[in-house]
Amino acid sequence: MNRLQSLDYIVFFIYLIGVSAYGYWVYHQKSAKQKKAGGMDSKDFFLAEGSLTWWAIGASLIASNISAEHFIGMSGSGFALGLAISSYEWMAAATLIIVAVFFIPIYLKNGIFTMPQFLAQRYNDTVATLMAIFWLLVYVFVNLTSIIYLGALAINSISGISFVWCMVGLGIFSIVVTLGGMKVIGYTDVIQVLVLIMGGLVTCYLALTLVSEKFGYGSDILKGLAIIRDEAPSHFHMIFDKSNPYYTDLPGLSVLIGGMWINNLNYWGCNQYITQRALGASLPTARKGILFAAFLKLLIPLIVVIPGITMYVMYQNGMFQTEMTDINGVIKPDHSYPTLMNLLPNGLKGLAFAALTAAIVASLAGKANSISTIFSLDIYKKFFNKDASERQLVRTGRITVIVAMVLASIVAPALRNLDQAYQFIQEYVGFISPGVLSIFLLGFFWKRTTSAAALASAITTIPLSTLLKFLPGWTNGAFPDFPFMDRMTIVFVFLMLLMVVLSLADRSGKERHKALVIDTAMFKCSPGFIVGSAIIIGILTALYTVFY
Repeated sequence: MNRLQSLDYIVFFIYLIGVSAYGYWVYHQKSAKQKKAGGMDSKDFFLAEGSLTWWAIGASLIASNISAEHFIGMSGSGFALGLAISSYEWMAAATLIIVAVFFIPIYLKNGIFTMPQFLAQRYNDTVATLMAIFWLLVYVFVNLTSIIYLGALAINSISGISFVWCMVGLGIFSIVVTLGGMKVIGYTDVIQVLVLIMGGLVTCYLALTLVSEKFGYGSDILKGLAIIRDEAPSHFHMIFDKSNPYYTDLPGLSVLIGGMWINNLNYWGCNQYITQRALGASLPTARKGILFAAFLKLLIPLIVVIPGITMYVMYQNGMFQTEMTDINGVIKPDHSYPTLMNLLPNGLKGLAFAALTAAIVASLAGKANSISTIFSLDIYKKFFNKDASERQLVRTGRITVIVAMVLASIVAPALRNLDQAYQFIQEYVGFISPGVLSIFLLGFFWKRTTSAAALASAITTIPLSTLLKFLPGWTNGAFPDFPFMDRMTIVFVFLMLLMVVLSLADRSGKERHKALVIDTAMFKCSPGFIVGSAIIIGILTALYTVFY
C-alpha cells in the first residue's frame, strides 16, 4: 500500500505546527488580559464569552460536527447506501435555521450556558442531574469513543502507524487544543475547517477523475459524475421504498417528516457541544454563525459521500478488490475513504491527511470541552464543591478533559467489528434523542409542563427505545422490527403524550412559575438572515426534487 512519503509528512507537520502556533498565540493574547483581571474564569474557559465572531462560530460548529465519523463512516455509508445518507447533512442545514430562529434566542434570553442548567432552571435539579449523567455517558462512550476509533483506524490505514499510537497521538493533540479553552478551540477551528474542506475537495476530485479515466474519458470530473450516476442509479435516490435493502437505515419519507427531524433537532438544538459555540455570543452574531454553518453543511456530501459512491462504482468494475475487503473477504464500506487517500500523489496526500486529522482533532476538542463543561458546572460544582472558585472550576474542567479522553481511548478498540460506524452512532444516540427533545420542546413552549413529566420522559426514553429494538427478537417476529428512525418517532410521540397527560394531571400549579422568559420579538430575524435561509431551503427543495 502506498504510505505517506517525506513530502506528505512535511505538509502535515506544517499544518500541525501552524495550528499549534496559532492556538498558542490566541491563548497567549487572552491570558495576558486575564492575568490583569486575576486569571481565566469559567465562562472564558468553557464559552469564550463574547469573543467569537460569527465566522468563528460557524466554522467551529462544523469543525465540531465533522470528524472521522463523516470522512470514514459517512463515506462508507455512501459506498453502501448511496446519496441518501446525505439527508443527515442536508436536513441538518434546514434544522440549523430552526435552531437559530427559535432555540438560541430562548437560551440567550434566559442566560443559559449549559443544557443541564436549562433543565434545572426550567424543571428541577433531579431532571438536570439525570440528563447530565446521560449526556456524559453518551458523549464519552459513543461520540468520543467512535471518533477516536475511526480516526485511529483511518490514520493507521494511511500512514501505517500502529492503531494504538494513532489513538495516543490524537488524544494528546486534542487535549492540548482543548486545555486552551473555548476561544482557542473556536479560532483554531477556522483553520481546521479550511483545511478539511480543501483536503476533502482534493480527494473528491481524485475519485471522480479516476472513474473518468477508468471508462476512457480522461481526467474529466463532470464526466466522472455522469458515469457514477449511470453505473450506480440505485445510489442516487434520496428516498428509499420498502424493497430497498437499506430501508431500515433510511426508512422512506421518515427522512423528511419523522425520525430525521428528531435526530437533528436534538443534535443541533439540545446538544452541549453544538450550542456551546453560540451561547457566549450576541443573538445577531450567533444567528449569522449558525447560518454560515448551514451553508457549509450543504458542501459536506460532496466531500465525503460522492467519494464513497465513486469507490462503489470502481469496486463493482473490478478495482480495489483487496483494499475494500477484510482478511475474511468481507466487504468493508468504511475502507472507502482511506483507500482513496492512499491514491493521492505525494504532497496532496499530506494535505488530505492533514484535513482528516483536522476534522478528528477539532471534533474531539469540541466534545471534550463540552464534557468538561457539563461535569464541572453541573456535577462537580453542585455535588462536590458548591463553593468552588473560578480557578478550581477551570482546573476541574482540564482534568475532566484528560480523564474523558483516556476512558474513550480504552473503550475505542471494542468498535472494531462494526460494518458502518456512522449508522451505529446515529442509532444509539437515538435511544436518548426522543426523551431529550420532548423535554426541551415542551419546556420551551408549554408553561404547564411539570418537572414530574420531564423526569418521566428522561427515565422512560432509553428503556422504551431498548424494548422496541429488541422486542421483535424476543417474540420470534410477533412484533414488527422498526427501523431506528421510525422507532425514534414512536418513542417521541409516546413521550410527548406522556408528558402532556402527566402535566395536565397535576392541578397544583406549583411549578408554573418556572416557565422561561419568552418575548416574541426575539424570534424576529434580520432581512439578511431571511434571504440566506430562503436560499438554503430553495437549494434543498431542488436537491430532493432531482434525486427523489
